[in-house]
Amino acid sequence: MRDFDHELETRLCRYAAIDSQSDMDSPAQPSTAIQHAMLDLMVRELAEIGAADVTKTPYGTVIATIPGNAPGPTIGFLAHVDTAPQFNATGVKPRVIRGYNGGAISFPDAPDLTLSPQDFPYLATKIGEDIVTASGTTLLGADDKAGIAIIMTAARHLIANPDLPRPTIRIAFTPDEEIGRGVDPRLPADLAVDFAYTFDGGDAGEIVYETFSADFAVITVTGVSIHPGEATGKLVNAIHLASRIVETLPQATMTPETTADRQGFIHAIDMKGSADQMVLRLILRDFERDGLAAKGDLVRQVCAAIAATEPRARIDVQITPQYRNMRYWLEEDMTPVDLARAALSDMGHDPIEAVIRGGTDGSRLTEMGVPCPNLFTGMQNVHGPLEYVSVQDMALATQLMLRIAARAAGADPA
Repeated sequence: MRDFDHELETRLCRYAAIDSQSDMDSPAQPSTAIQHAMLDLMVRELAEIGAADVTKTPYGTVIATIPGNAPGPTIGFLAHVDTAPQFNATGVKPRVIRGYNGGAISFPDAPDLTLSPQDFPYLATKIGEDIVTASGTTLLGADDKAGIAIIMTAARHLIANPDLPRPTIRIAFTPDEEIGRGVDPRLPADLAVDFAYTFDGGDAGEIVYETFSADFAVITVTGVSIHPGEATGKLVNAIHLASRIVETLPQATMTPETTADRQGFIHAIDMKGSADQMVLRLILRDFERDGLAAKGDLVRQVCAAIAATEPRARIDVQITPQYRNMRYWLEEDMTPVDLARAALSDMGHDPIEAVIRGGTDGSRLTEMGVPCPNLFTGMQNVHGPLEYVSVQDMALATQLMLRIAARAAGADPA
């Protein structure tokens, strides 16, 4: 795996330095123009390594082909170019801590910030490995530029070694995954694969075929605006009503910070506006359809109860689907999961089968008819300044992609 370390490190640091945040408030596709910097770079780099059929679709996904040399299923490998809008991603300065010594990691641009193995036990298993972090004031963007680096490194290796067994492979780099808009309805037909994998997971060895189901709620609270000097008995302050909605929703049992494992949640992610009108945005998550529907019903009930206390106000609730638990479809055909399990076992590693409290492009693809479990990259503490990834975890994921390709082509374990 050391053969891939330098390339993976170089690619990740190059990609992470490019600002490519998505924006939920933008109707554009991709949602931000800055994502084109990554997308266009992928077009150039895929062409440079000799990939075939390199194209950037009208909806902003880059697709390419690695021709096969053996019969087998056509397999897709995907990663997303955007980084999360929840934290600063402008001016990312990746840095590499070589041969991590097991101690606390400090950050040059945020002296009070510490990444400690006591707080994050997975880090304690990475002693001697090369750890990539940002400088303390930004996220790193390993979610999912680690996935891009893994796919690009494996793709270059396959093309440079045309005798390595593989079926036809399709690569796709999507925009806007972080805001739930990474899979355009045209992508399944354009990708044209039997099944696919996203490289967008965490701990080394993880194979994920169960994710949250997700809905998005927008609550618009319209009050009555009037000059505060003349407001007695007339003003209806939308800020107060929106705050009451948040406070009435379960705080102790149904927020991300109070739930774990298979418990779902309701998470207030944004509240903007004025005394006249407030817009509150919530994400609803549950592993089961019934649980997700119940959370939507609870939001509606709370809003109706608050509205009943102030008939002069108007409270509108719109809930839209985002993605569904991929398990509902994959449990009917576990072919890609079984292939990944066998490939990892060939490499001498026991698969870790985890559920993720989130979703991937694979959640949407699977729902749309392209089975697409999620594979590890090594990324940790994503969407914040303590994000990091081990280069050696990325190298293991690169080997897994190569082994999946070889096994799908019928090659025996080495």
